[in-house]
Amino acid sequence: MRLDIRYRCRFVYEEPVRESQNELRAVPITDQRQQLISARVSTSPGARVFSFTDYWGTRVDTFGVREPHGSLEVVAEASVETRRTPVITAAPQFETVRSSGFRNDYLEYLEPTEHTAWSDAIVSEARHQAELAGPNLIDVLLALYNRVGEALRYAPGTTYVGVEVEEVLARGSGVCQDYAHLAVAMCRSLGIPARYVSGYLFTTNDATGVEGEGDVVKVQTHAWFEAALPDLGWLALDPTNAQEVGVRHVKIGHGRDYGDVPPLRGVFSGQAGTALDVAVEMRRVGPQPVIDIAAARSRAAKEAQARMHAARERRARLAQQQQQQQ
Repeated sequence: MRLDIRYRCRFVYEEPVRESQNELRAVPITDQRQQLISARVSTSPGARVFSFTDYWGTRVDTFGVREPHGSLEVVAEASVETRRTPVITAAPQFETVRSSGFRNDYLEYLEPTEHTAWSDAIVSEARHQAELAGPNLIDVLLALYNRVGEALRYAPGTTYVGVEVEEVLARGSGVCQDYAHLAVAMCRSLGIPARYVSGYLFTTNDATGVEGEGDVVKVQTHAWFEAALPDLGWLALDPTNAQEVGVRHVKIGHGRDYGDVPPLRGVFSGQAGTALDVAVEMRRVGPQPVIDIAAARSRAAKEAQARMHAARERRARLAQQQQQQQ
């Protein structure tokens, strides 16, 4: 599925500020599920934008505005082609995650963090779900994912960034970030490596994730989680909307928790209060062929070799005809 995305973030200050330095994480990455076709980041006031890939593999666009300014607007525009991934048919056993080699490979996704520190209540709930699921690792993950969806009610405004997952579970409500953090905490409490994912979802309803009609939707940034499977990569699940991550999901990046992939982080010099407005628009433009640059170069090389071979054969035939005429 081809999706065009426009992320706009606007800050309005009570009085002019200066020396604003910012990091934006809003442009999608390229991985096995999707390919970034094009991207552009602009700011007002205008600033030079520098891009790099951070430790976790997420694209970061940095920019600074030195002169005094009363507002700051950032716009990230991107086109992405998403693709379906093969269905996992293997059945890894839960006990395989205890392998020392596997744990060493994913150690950073096994430790508690500020947003995923689990309590005894979370450990108890996770173990109970694992016992009900049985020895199959994927069954355990699906049980945890389903339990998170059952335990929480989607309710914007009931939590805040930084709320502990134990409190989220006790309240029984939250937003997508809370669902993802609770799922990650449950997985890690059982020794299953898991990571937090930031992205977008093409939907007409953030609470249900329903696709709806039409090709243009206004959404918010979304969050889900991925769990590591021995020798099989990552299983991506969206507990907020009770669905496996598919072609309508667009990944910005991942990390240990929200703190590794916030959409925008920055500082400025000044005492002014701030009003924030964020808008995300996604447009479905239908399937478009994704250009595989390596494959295209290979085809071009083969075609060039074929043309050279044909030219040599023509020259050889011409030389043979000239000899016969003599």
